[in-house]
Amino acid sequence: MAASAALDEETARAELYGLLAQLYYSAPAPGLLATLRVAVTQAPAEGGLLEEPWQQLVGAARAREDAAIAAEFERLFGGMGKPEVFLYGSHYLSGFLNEKPLARLRTDLDALGLARSEAMPETEDHLAYLCEAMRYLIAGDDMAVCNLTTQRDFFAVHLQPWVLALCDVLEAHPAAAFYGALARFTRAFVAVEAQGFDMLE
Repeated sequence: MAASAALDEETARAELYGLLAQLYYSAPAPGLLATLRVAVTQAPAEGGLLEEPWQQLVGAARAREDAAIAAEFERLFGGMGKPEVFLYGSHYLSGFLNEKPLARLRTDLDALGLARSEAMPETEDHLAYLCEAMRYLIAGDDMAVCNLTTQRDFFAVHLQPWVLALCDVLEAHPAAAFYGALARFTRAFVAVEAQGFDMLE
């Protein structure tokens, strides 16, 4: 029973990283938003740390049309030239894009046997890419790299040092309605992940 519960928890973690990757990578597809709007919002155990921010995220999806959420994504992250909000780790870690943090990330990804698809124009330090890498490290079959120690190390170096700064920017942005709610959920999820990894020490 305990093994089954642990497996369920790992599946849920991988799915949440996958959801974050999709929501931060592009304007959500109608099917994804439809699924999000009918998601269960009650946590299995009362008082779960993710329950309230998850309810807010689902509520934000329910309160807005697909087109409004797509327009919000484009305003915040898209458009020509400099976006209003950067989704790249190097920006928050060094103040510039394509700097040393990206070089270190590429070295670490190569060691894990991961490489960016040529179809993806964004650099590997894009939040969506990092979330997808975490999803793989949780759900992948290669036990040499898909284990809690590797997840902890990757998270501690490439996500934890900067993702809360991104959440701060999004939560403060006057145009971030849906994505403000996503930032609050991201903040809570990162906190839960950090607590879990701390227990490995």
